[in-house]
Amino acid sequence: MSVDRGTGREEEFGRTAEGSAAMGNAQEKPSGSGGGATPRRDNPRTHGAPGKEVANGAPRENSPAGGEEEPQQQQPDSSGVDRSYLDAPAGALPPHLARLKNEGNHLFKNGQFGDALEKYTQAIDGCSEAGIDSPEDLSILYSNRAACHLKDGNSGDCIQDCNKALELQPFSLKPLLRRAMAHESLERYRKAYVDYKTVLQIDTGVQAAHDSVHRITKVLIEQDGPGWREKLPEIPVVPLAVQQQHREKPVSVEAAQARAARAAQEEARRKEARFTLLKHEGNSLVKKGLFQEALEKYTECLSVKPDECAVYTNRAICFLKLNRYEKAKQDCDSALQLDPANKKAFYRRALALKGLQDYLSASRDLQEVLQLDPKVHEAEQELEEVTSLLRQSLINRADHT
Repeated sequence: MSVDRGTGREEEFGRTAEGSAAMGNAQEKPSGSGGGATPRRDNPRTHGAPGKEVANGAPRENSPAGGEEEPQQQQPDSSGVDRSYLDAPAGALPPHLARLKNEGNHLFKNGQFGDALEKYTQAIDGCSEAGIDSPEDLSILYSNRAACHLKDGNSGDCIQDCNKALELQPFSLKPLLRRAMAHESLERYRKAYVDYKTVLQIDTGVQAAHDSVHRITKVLIEQDGPGWREKLPEIPVVPLAVQQQHREKPVSVEAAQARAARAAQEEARRKEARFTLLKHEGNSLVKKGLFQEALEKYTECLSVKPDECAVYTNRAICFLKLNRYEKAKQDCDSALQLDPANKKAFYRRALALKGLQDYLSASRDLQEVLQLDPKVHEAEQELEEVTSLLRQSLINRADHT
């Protein structure tokens, strides 16, 4: 017996070991009629600049270069170009350095990574020349410049800037994440693993870090064997105070939306994995002839994804085998509402209708199957039998009248 695999296409109508047709000949032939320092997210916004793929499977770096401060209501200048974002406050930076940082953020958002890098460099140099003592702001500038290096594929320079950012602000999340990506792109998998694990101590919701840890673990097992953990550098312990401070930070609207989107994607992945497992278990049970147990698995599938046509036709097989013809018909009806040209649903509904002794309706469904696919020999055979049963039922009815 063939069950639908959910691939979005019809399977071949092979035959089972017990000889029943793959379209779902399920019934018997009837006889007769029948570090203490506060980590800071240097830019929680998610801009529209396209992420650049990092080499060797490292995740995309889609987070912006920096600048948490939201610009005030923007007004275009005399040339019609809106430049009010340049005057947005930027931490403790004086206005001329804040403008450089804001311009860098704007350039980064528009994919001009080299130009953005120059602005961040000017701002960093300006802090040194002016004797600015603001480790947090300077850390953000280094982290933002590191993002530019990462986008341009300069992983070594990215790591250097992340190191400087982390010297100024230990356990700052974005420099750690960017350094991890840079290490991974250079195939320094042990160092990348340590940084990703440190990130997850600070924020368990960073899906890119989870994915990367999973990916790198496989690489390290293959590379270093069962003792791969023994070869890792020591993973630093993030102080509880730092973790708490990170959790208590206000979240921007954009960051909250991004977090919600990630949560929705993760939930969708979990549902898909559960659905796939349940359906596979149901298919295996059908092959073993355990139709009641398979039916229960398919019912669970439909609680996860109620609009999956193949599950209705698969469950119909179980109902047919259990002689629950009305239920089988209902499942085929549901499948045909989702896919009006589903020949398996027509065929299995015909079998259910035959079981209900509605031979006229059964013949119509079988004719529909042959209209859709004239090569379905099972339908031809069933149509002959149903036609014979219909003729006999009419004769019996005439005799009774």
